Amino acid sequence: MAEIIQRDGTWTFDGETVRIVPAGKAHPVRQALGELAVPVQAVAGVSFEPDRKGGRLRLRLRGGACPVLRAADGRLKDAADPYLLTVEKDRAGVAEYFVDEVRNALVIEQVPSTPVDGFLLPGPALPVSGGGGDGTASFDGETVRLTWNWKAEGSKTSAGPSSLPLARIAAVRWLPAIGLENGYLRFEPVDGPSSAPPKHDPYSLELWGLSKKEYTAVAVAAAVLARLPGARAAVAAAAPAPALTKAAVPAPDAPPAADHDALLRRLRELGELHRAGVLTDEEFSTAKQAVLRSM
Repeated sequence: MAEIIQRDGTWTFDGETVRIVPAGKAHPVRQALGELAVPVQAVAGVSFEPDRKGGRLRLRLRGGACPVLRAADGRLKDAADPYLLTVEKDRAGVAEYFVDEVRNALVIEQVPSTPVDGFLLPGPALPVSGGGGDGTASFDGETVRLTWNWKAEGSKTSAGPSSLPLARIAAVRWLPAIGLENGYLRFEPVDGPSSAPPKHDPYSLELWGLSKKEYTAVAVAAAVLARLPGARAAVAAAAPAPALTKAAVPAPDAPPAADHDALLRRLRELGELHRAGVLTDEEFSTAKQAVLRSM
């Protein structure tokens, strides 16, 4: 088990899942997303980026694996990125150990870094709400509801709150406020998007960038995106491990360093033996290190 506890939150890794728990003072987006469980199959890479104050631990996911990252489309600030952890200087060694453990698992499981066809994470828990600017959006898994505040345009407030069933949503788009340009959270109905600007569109929030909490609109976008009919993707269940006996435990000595493919096969075999309970934690660690030293 690898674990690192910092002011922004806690990351743990048990060999199969990276579990991310935000701290109470984390960015509102991280708090809105809550605890995240990232299967190793969704991870493309991990790195520790040192600097004078400590550094940053960054988890890189495979393209298309996370609905939050899909909805954000690269527009999340570092402070709001749930897959980035600020590391204090005295915890740099722990961060490097965390990186080594995740990387070893990626090698053992032979996880490719290529994009995936469907989401490998379920998206934000329901119900979820967020936004700001001229209103708030909420989603309960079936219907999106937009309610307006006193700053909204009269065309919105006079019509009252808007509701849009999931079955009537064709797309959802989120854009944060950038510089002097306002952003928006926009839901496009199946019968066509509105030609009105977001401040007049009854299915859009206008985001002004006046508060960090406005960024929580991306959580609503991600929750809807993960549940749109064309975006759903079931994660294939892992095939059951074959019956193994102690006699099948590979010897701790590794094959020659030049045979890289054989080393990868040996690491995968060790992982299967460990998950099946044939190898103890200590036996698995000893055998794994012997192989990794030969790579």
